[in-house]
Amino acid sequence: MSFIIFGQTISTIQVLTGLVILLLIAVLVLIMRGRGRSEDDVLEAEHNMATLLRAQAEMQGRLATMAEVFGSRQAELNQAIGQRLDGMSQRVTATIGEQTRSTHENLRRLQERLAVIDAAQTNIQTLAKDVVGLQAILSNKQTRGAFGQARMETIIADGLPMGAYAFQATLSNGSRPDCTVRMPNGSPPLVIDAKFPLEAWNAIRAAATPEHGKIAAQQFRRDLELHIRDISEKYLIPSETQDTAFLFVPSESIFAEIHENFEAIVQKAQRARIVIVSPSLLMLSIQVIQAVLKDQRMREQAHVIQSEVAHLMDDLSRLDERVRKLQGHFAMAQKDVDMIVTSADKLARRGERIEALEFETAKEPAKPRPEERPKPADNRTSQLKLRVVDED
Repeated sequence: MSFIIFGQTISTIQVLTGLVILLLIAVLVLIMRGRGRSEDDVLEAEHNMATLLRAQAEMQGRLATMAEVFGSRQAELNQAIGQRLDGMSQRVTATIGEQTRSTHENLRRLQERLAVIDAAQTNIQTLAKDVVGLQAILSNKQTRGAFGQARMETIIADGLPMGAYAFQATLSNGSRPDCTVRMPNGSPPLVIDAKFPLEAWNAIRAAATPEHGKIAAQQFRRDLELHIRDISEKYLIPSETQDTAFLFVPSESIFAEIHENFEAIVQKAQRARIVIVSPSLLMLSIQVIQAVLKDQRMREQAHVIQSEVAHLMDDLSRLDERVRKLQGHFAMAQKDVDMIVTSADKLARRGERIEALEFETAKEPAKPRPEERPKPADNRTSQLKLRVVDED
């Protein structure tokens, strides 16, 4: 905008200069036309012409000054605008660089999230395949029974030792329960059935209207009552099996909804001495049975344990006696060692005294004069001296 303003100002100055020149030309024309007039008019015209020329010269000087001022101002303005443009370009460059780095960082995070989403999608697809496989398993009655049987066998095999249970054992009436668990104290075995009816339950889940759901619930109630009656008639045999049997439900959610929505069936099963158990309840029951079996084995082996304890006490008494004898031997050996040390000390002291006696006799005594020579010592005195030394 500044450039445009300066350009308009310079154009205005040029227009004014042109107007002045046109004015001068007009004056000259008038002078040429007025040659026929008087000499005074000519002088006046020349005076006016000189005035106009001076005015033109002043105007040209002012125009030059204004052009010079405008040129310097324009240079300063160009420099300021260039500096501002440089600063603005630097800021724009820095902003673009920051935006580029931020964009790259966001793209990197987006790629990471997309990788996580891809992994989650892969897991979801795998889970969907597993759910489809589970649905295929549960859609077939035999396969569904095998699924419940496998879960029940896994729980029992993990909780009980070998020989404490049997799968598909044949009873006296020819029926073959899914599992029988041996009870302690010679009691009859406990029967566990894993063939839970799921057709009507799946129909309840697949019901599109409340009427269909009600019909499916009635069918589920009838199927479950029929299955409870079959278990009671086939597997509860007096003196051969326990008077209570387990009906295994392979799902915690189904177990919870049965107790919540079908309380009458649960009470009827309890009256028929059939206990509906979920995987967690079956695991807890197996742990209780395992504790009871372990206690029974402990009681059966109590006499063996007592016999072993008696043998252990005999061994301990013999060990104590031998230790005491060894302690007596050590005491006698210590006493003998003390006596040997005492004798060695006496011998050492006696050797020191003998060494001192030999040192005194080794010295050469001065020969006395004949008149001062002592009388020979009596043998009795020397013997007495030696005897005294022996006594010390």
